[in-house]
Amino acid sequence: MNMEDWPDYWQLMRSERSRFMGGPLSEFAAWGMFCHDVAQWSLMGHGALMIDHRETGRCLGQVGINHGPLFPEHELGWYVYEHAEGRGYAFEAAKAFRDWAADTRKLPALVSYMDPDNIRSARLAERLGAVLDPDAPRTDPRDLVYRHFGP
Repeated sequence: MNMEDWPDYWQLMRSERSRFMGGPLSEFAAWGMFCHDVAQWSLMGHGALMIDHRETGRCLGQVGINHGPLFPEHELGWYVYEHAEGRGYAFEAAKAFRDWAADTRKLPALVSYMDPDNIRSARLAERLGAVLDPDAPRTDPRDLVYRHFGP
């Protein structure tokens, strides 16, 4: 992530599309999340990566591994910007990052927390092989928790 990613990130976080990520957010709150995604790399050895189109370099969205006081377990999260939706980018990025977490970071499992109304993300988690874990800890009792296993 770099400062060139901020305008698109901010546009998403203030839009209705961010409703499954706690939004729409104020600029202050969105900036805090943006910095959180970057800071995790130095604090925890993982964080967020922007998904860029190989040929054009255009930013398509984000994939990340979150942890710390806001997440009871290591969370694999993703989103794509509206122009990139439905093309397999989130699947490809999430699968690669999940595999990196297992192979390189040696994390035993990841979870994905999601709003029950976020059907598209639930289907993506299932396509990645994740299974619903009703007993997993969560900060929001309404969240569904999908458990991912290694590659």
